[in-house]
Amino acid sequence: MFRFKQFNVDQTGCAMKINTDGVLLGALADADQPKTILDIGTGTGVIALMLAQRFADAKIDAVEIDEPASATAGHNFAGSPFADRLNLYADSFESYLNNHPGRKYDLIVSNPPFYINSLESPGAKKSLAKHTDQQFFETLIETVAKHLVTIGSFWVILPLETAQLVKGLSSKHGLTIKKVINVLSYPDSEPHREILVLTLNGEREADEQFVIYAEPKIYSERYEQVLKPFFTIF
Repeated sequence: MFRFKQFNVDQTGCAMKINTDGVLLGALADADQPKTILDIGTGTGVIALMLAQRFADAKIDAVEIDEPASATAGHNFAGSPFADRLNLYADSFESYLNNHPGRKYDLIVSNPPFYINSLESPGAKKSLAKHTDQQFFETLIETVAKHLVTIGSFWVILPLETAQLVKGLSSKHGLTIKKVINVLSYPDSEPHREILVLTLNGEREADEQFVIYAEPKIYSERYEQVLKPFFTIF
């Protein structure tokens, strides 16, 4: 059980546990007063819960293909203060969105599997959560582009190599890069993740850097600032 300030997250049965990528996306993904949000591959449900806390007027749909993880996420949603605004769908994102062709979202987020064509990790569940290929992202980008409102945005966190792939696929399916947030472990580190902000229509904004640690075991001021509403340690 991971305890946040306003909710708790049980991680039972979830191959992908709560991690820095997920909580950063939950804390940083933004939109102008979104009313509809979609979390693709919700896992434990932590990103959806963080967004529910941040956007009090938003209805949030969360999709998770892994049955034990979706059951756990549903339990986490039901036990939260935001239960009436959270909906869990135990399905693939393609199937869910194909079954709801008219649904459009102000904000779509995903912390997806990202190890393109890499060796499979032990265990079928972890393999499902972490390993995919180019076709996965082709389908993801194509599908997301059809389900954003005109001024909506898609926020996704990825390793650098996979981010390059997604940037190339985006233009193919009518999405443009609004902003890139480079995630660094330390001020003098090279980026190890990129948060991409993709839109159907939008002017390019300056890229940003997000540093996690000021020094070993000491979080940066910005990390503490954006996670303070959620983490009990701050």
